Amino acid sequence: MLPKEELLEDKLRKLVNKAPVMVFIKGTPDGPKCGFSRQIVKILNDSGVPYESFDILENEEVRQGLKTFSNWPTFPQLYVKGELVGGLDIVKELVAAGDLNATLSPS
Repeated sequence: MLPKEELLEDKLRKLVNKAPVMVFIKGTPDGPKCGFSRQIVKILNDSGVPYESFDILENEEVRQGLKTFSNWPTFPQLYVKGELVGGLDIVKELVAAGDLNATLSPS
């Protein structure tokens, strides 16, 4: 049997690759539970790019494990093709530079 940490890492790897664009937020896109999550959902919705989300408040193991897995201590966290793009600050920088849609494009 694998150690628990390896099992969690496998679970996290599957989660970040669940969709081409995946966001980990507090709450859901229809009901964000913090201002940062609300802002990133609005940005993603405005981009028109399809995405999936995971509510980190529903699973403490994922919430804590993802911080280590990504080496990113805060949420929301945005992944494209399984790779961490960053948090809200990075996403806002991409919007300001006009680079968000190119970054989100799964091709």
